Amino acid sequence: MSTRSALINVMVSAVYKASKKLRRDFSEVEQLQVSKKGPADFVSSADRRTEDILISELSHSRPDFGFITEEHGEIKGENPRQTWLIDPIDGTTNFLHGLPHFAMSVALVHDGQIEAGVVYDPIKEELFWAEKGKGAWMNDNRIRVSARRQLPESLLATGLPFLGKGDSDLTTAELKEIMPSCSGVRRFGAASLDLAYVAAGRFDGFWEHGLQPWDIAAGLLLVREAGGYVSTTSGGTNILETGDVLATNGEIQRATEKLLRDAKRSLR
Repeated sequence: MSTRSALINVMVSAVYKASKKLRRDFSEVEQLQVSKKGPADFVSSADRRTEDILISELSHSRPDFGFITEEHGEIKGENPRQTWLIDPIDGTTNFLHGLPHFAMSVALVHDGQIEAGVVYDPIKEELFWAEKGKGAWMNDNRIRVSARRQLPESLLATGLPFLGKGDSDLTTAELKEIMPSCSGVRRFGAASLDLAYVAAGRFDGFWEHGLQPWDIAAGLLLVREAGGYVSTTSGGTNILETGDVLATNGEIQRATEKLLRDAKRSLR
């Protein structure tokens, strides 16, 4: 049984409060196709409203902390050492199409290090949370990465380019290397949940390029605290700066990294 710290309780309380309205928003998605306002405007409104609630709740408990968020950008706080990273709806496209796979992601960065993270799936009511040095949890159960040691038995997740965003040539080359070497690749469309699923042992690894800090900060800590390994796809440590991430159970890290390097070399 877990004992949540005061910091985690603040974060959990914030996402629970924001989730109440977000669930109602999601239940209205089916009617959006006939709305004059349009589904894109509706989702933007849901994004902003959810983010506003999170900022309000977190500011109430930690009034001197700053924010870096998807909708509002940077909000400087009196304490420059502590910054919240917030993604109010990770998986917006899923949300827009009525797919029940999206999450809120909240992380606290202290002096450049991820101190605590929460990823909450309000539809499945799965709360993933971690605090540096204290393990990773789903609801009140401790989670750990999988123990699979070989790529052929491993299930991986990734993201794919869309609407001209991302490097489709690189992605194609990576999939060409990885797909014959593992038991499957999934594309679920919410990086925070992909990372949470690695932490919970549902996926054995995840990689993607071009992600934002608020997409991945909480998930990176979850994987680390669940016993996994995170780096850039080339083995570096500047993940938040580059948006380039490879997260695995640790056992398949080197093999996966090699395949990704081989894919990049094939394009030269």
